[in-house]
Amino acid sequence: MSDWQRLGPLTVFNFDVVFSEVTLPDGGITGTSGIKLCDAQFSEVTGLEATMEPKVIKEGGRNFGAIQRVGLVTFATVVLKRGIGRIDDLWRWFELVAGGSYSKRLSAVITMYGPQQGPRDDPERTPLYQWRLHRALPTKFKTADFNATSTAVGIEELHIAHEGLELPAPPKPATAPEPAPGGGGVLV
Repeated sequence: MSDWQRLGPLTVFNFDVVFSEVTLPDGGITGTSGIKLCDAQFSEVTGLEATMEPKVIKEGGRNFGAIQRVGLVTFATVVLKRGIGRIDDLWRWFELVAGGSYSKRLSAVITMYGPQQGPRDDPERTPLYQWRLHRALPTKFKTADFNATSTAVGIEELHIAHEGLELPAPPKPATAPEPAPGGGGVLV
């Protein structure tokens, strides 16, 4: 059994979110480019879900149950949470779209790493899963509530709607090459 198959349940605390700009002039997508939106890390991402609503067809004479057919797929609102910092990039994006720049869409890639991986800035970290959100649109921005009696860290959140959720096949880990036929099994 390979290391990949022995990973077992994965922890959910080792992840990052990267945004890319999508230009939508005249309603069409012309391309994407990597633009860093956030300098801070998110403490929580929720709402990575898709729901397919089946179409129910009631057929005359079929008394045992209705026929179920594939229906419309909808996506939940994704909520990103992070500690308040001095960078207001999420608010600026929300403000830009709310002010009339409807074409300012972003695509997001949420990458989950395994528990044995190195520090966040380690270039050798291997992603285990990557969820892709297509054409994200900010729909709500919320900053922390202020309370003079509290010592909690202020958390801001951004709610985003999107037009598609994709989970590509996880990358395969590097494996040792097969020995040559008749060879001694020497690894290079």
